[in-house]
Amino acid sequence: MEISERESRMLAEIFTKVQARFADFTDLAHGWEHVYRVYHLSLRIAEQEHADSFIVGMAALLHDIGRTTQDPKKPHAERSAILAAELLARYDLSDETQQAILHAILAHNYRRGITPATLEARVLYDADRLDSMGASGLMRWAMTLKNKKWSEWKSYHPDDPFAVQRTPDDQHYLLDRFFTKLLALPEAMMTETGRAIAQSRIAFLYLFLQELQLELVDGGYSGAELGDKIFHIVH
Repeated sequence: MEISERESRMLAEIFTKVQARFADFTDLAHGWEHVYRVYHLSLRIAEQEHADSFIVGMAALLHDIGRTTQDPKKPHAERSAILAAELLARYDLSDETQQAILHAILAHNYRRGITPATLEARVLYDADRLDSMGASGLMRWAMTLKNKKWSEWKSYHPDDPFAVQRTPDDQHYLLDRFFTKLLALPEAMMTETGRAIAQSRIAFLYLFLQELQLELVDGGYSGAELGDKIFHIVH
């Protein structure tokens, strides 16, 4: 669905306001660059899926704005919806449109257990997860590591780096995040366009694991044993 001139002006205004909110934000994995990518990816998916691009665009711009505030009693998606409602109240939008935007924001966070009930919510859900895959996802994964207490962590399990003979533990081994979340993301896609993009992006993560395998072998790990382990993951 095409965006009207009036809607384009509103999106441009919200774009500027959200960008300003993230100016001093220190969580690079969820900062303005992430929002910017999700915004444009959401619009691309919305076009392919024939979703309402205005609702999708607004929700994408506002989906993580709650991260710029601190309230341990409320998850970031709920904080985002509250701030979004305040910003949207200044515009002459129908209640149906506002609720559709707020629903997409609330439903993008899978931990809240809210199922995306609209096409627009499913588009944002996919776009947000796609940014955890591919080169962008790998970069974001690395960005999250700065907040870890390194005395409690290892980069990977010394005897089973790829978690073939054990249950992945992403609270102690950084690499295990691939096996607890990242590699499973394509299965969570809710649109055909999202699934298509996910396939190419997840292939990049597998290439990373294959290269890591080679480097671990160079670093002294058993080539045959490690090769068997990564083979089962990649194929």
